[in-house]
Amino acid sequence: MAITIARTRRVYDIDKVQGALGRVKERSPDLRAFYEQMLETGAERFVTKPSSTEALDPLYDECPNFSDVLDDLRRYLGLALAGDGGFNMMPVLILGDPGIGKTHFGKRLSRAIETEFEFISMNALSAGFVITGSSATWKGAKCGKVAERLVHGQYANPVILLDEIEKASGSTQSDPMAALYQLLEPETSCHFHDEFIDLDIDASQIFWILTANSLDGIPEPLLNRMAVYEVPKPTPEQAAGIAERMYAGLLQELKLKAFSNTLSESVLEKMADVSPRDMRKTLLDGLGFAVAARREKVLAEDIHIRQANGKRKIGF
Repeated sequence: MAITIARTRRVYDIDKVQGALGRVKERSPDLRAFYEQMLETGAERFVTKPSSTEALDPLYDECPNFSDVLDDLRRYLGLALAGDGGFNMMPVLILGDPGIGKTHFGKRLSRAIETEFEFISMNALSAGFVITGSSATWKGAKCGKVAERLVHGQYANPVILLDEIEKASGSTQSDPMAALYQLLEPETSCHFHDEFIDLDIDASQIFWILTANSLDGIPEPLLNRMAVYEVPKPTPEQAAGIAERMYAGLLQELKLKAFSNTLSESVLEKMADVSPRDMRKTLLDGLGFAVAARREKVLAEDIHIRQANGKRKIGF
C-alpha cells in the first residue's frame, strides 16, 4: 500500500508581502485584500509524493491508453523515492484526438499524488494575463491562475492542465503562451512574477500537463521544454475495461444494488465506439433506459451512441 509523503515549501516571501501591503494604495482594495490573505494563510504549502510506485498502478487500469506516460512517471517517481527529492518530471504535452481522456488522466494523476487539480482552457484564452495576472492599475485587475492556485490552495505542487494550447490566441502585446517560457523552466519558475500582486512566487513544483490535438501552432522553443506523448484512442479491449470499471462505479454511486453487476458482450461491443469522455454519460443514459423499461440489466438497445456533433443517433 502506498501512503503519501508530504513536506512543506515556502512559495513566497512573507516580509515582501508585508512590505507590499504597507505600500498599497487605498484605491486598490482587492489587492490589499489579496495581500492580507497571503499573510493570513502563510507562505508554506505542502509538497506531496507517493511512498511507492504502486500509487500509479490504478491509473494503468483506468487510463490504459496512457501507458507510455505512466511508464515514464513511474521511473521518475522511482528516482524521487531513491533520493530525497520531490516527485516531478519535465512538463508533459499529450497529443491526441478530443475525448480520449486527457482531462480525466490529469484529474486522476492529481488524486494519485494527493494534490490539487486546476484546469485552464487555452481555447478560450485570448490574453496572457489569465496566467500572469493583470496590473493592479487596470480596471477589474486580478491575479493570474498560477498565483491564485498557489495562494488559495494548500499545495505547492498542484497538477495544472492547460487544455488545447495550440488554440490559444493573442496579440504581440499579450501572448498567452509567453508566460509558459518561464513557467516550464525549473530555473526561472521558482521566481514567477504575477503582475497583479507584483511579487515573485515559487511555481517550480507545479506538475504541468498540456494537451493538444496537433503540434500546429505550438512554437518550437516551447516544445523543447516538454516531453511529448502521442496518446491513441483506447483499443476495443481497453474501452471495454474502462466501461466495466465506470459501470461498477455508477452502480455504487447510484446505489443500484439490484442491477446486474456486469455488462454483456453486446453492450461492451457498442461501448467500444464511445470515447472515454462520453462514456459516463452513455452509461448513465443506458441505466436510465433500463430503469424506464423496468429492467435490472442494461441491454445493447439501451446504449445510444452520440455523434461527433453531440447529437444522438436516431434509428428505427
